Amino acid sequence: MCQSRRFNLKNQIILLELRSHMSMVTAQHLHKVFGRFTAVKDATFSIEKGEIVGFLGPNGAGKTTTMKMLTGYLPPSAGTASIAGYDIIDHPLEARRHLGYMPENVPLYEEMRVYEYLEYRARLKGICGSSVRKQIGLAIERCGLEAKRKNLISTLSKGYRQRTGLADALLGNPDLLILDEPTNGLDPNQIRQIRELIRSLAEEHTVILSTHILSEVEMICNKVIIIDQGIIKASDTPSNLTRDLRAAGRVSIEFKGDPTEVIKELEAFEPVKKVIIEDPLPGGWNRILVRAEPGTDTREKAAAIIAAHGLPMRHIYRHIPNLENVFVEMTRRD
Repeated sequence: MCQSRRFNLKNQIILLELRSHMSMVTAQHLHKVFGRFTAVKDATFSIEKGEIVGFLGPNGAGKTTTMKMLTGYLPPSAGTASIAGYDIIDHPLEARRHLGYMPENVPLYEEMRVYEYLEYRARLKGICGSSVRKQIGLAIERCGLEAKRKNLISTLSKGYRQRTGLADALLGNPDLLILDEPTNGLDPNQIRQIRELIRSLAEEHTVILSTHILSEVEMICNKVIIIDQGIIKASDTPSNLTRDLRAAGRVSIEFKGDPTEVIKELEAFEPVKKVIIEDPLPGGWNRILVRAEPGTDTREKAAAIIAAHGLPMRHIYRHIPNLENVFVEMTRRD
């Protein structure tokens, strides 16, 4: 009997050690079908511990459906995923203990006070005894709700309602936070406050952040997952996604004079894919856009061609791609 107990304890220790080295989130071939509509198709990705991940996609792309599968709100039609090493199908309760979820529209009970609501949510999550007060106190402090703890939720502004939803997600000190559009409907000052709050939370938690504000993702996320029409189109760091983007080969030029020969010679240059002449500018100036192969820089060649024709040039600029360019490129329909 003692040997059996020692053996079981040893196995449990081994399992804990294995899980400590696993990815925080692993999704394998996730598939979700609603009737004849396929919302998510064969989604495979992983998220490491400590990462802040921006989960991006157009409306109806499958973001919320994917997050609801990860949190256990929706069962996958096929495939599986694990949270902190626990399979969401085989070990759903263990997986949920390691995550905190804030949906896009936080379902708050308006007749409750902030502290009462968080106490109710803590007990639903299985937090009991002296831990309840401690957990609520920590969540209220981290989310800046001290001055509102006794207020009725019905009297809170949109920003403080979002903070209450975040405090709820933090109860139990989960390893993973999944936040669906946490700044939706907030004014610029509230967005800035929630953004700073998320950045501070990321010091102790892995965070998945779904948002339409791409500048927000660029500022706080170190990984981006892009989904479109239910398909994962990219999963990488923002810098890697922008490095080889087609937009990196775009150069805009302003010069005076007949652009015909300049355009002809530029189009004959091997890296150039297309030259677009934009609407004429005042004073006889032209603006052209040169699109070239990724990773190429046509400024020197373009400047030499324009100089050879004796035309004055006042502007030449190589476009540096950002996350918005990546998003548009990967979700465009043309």
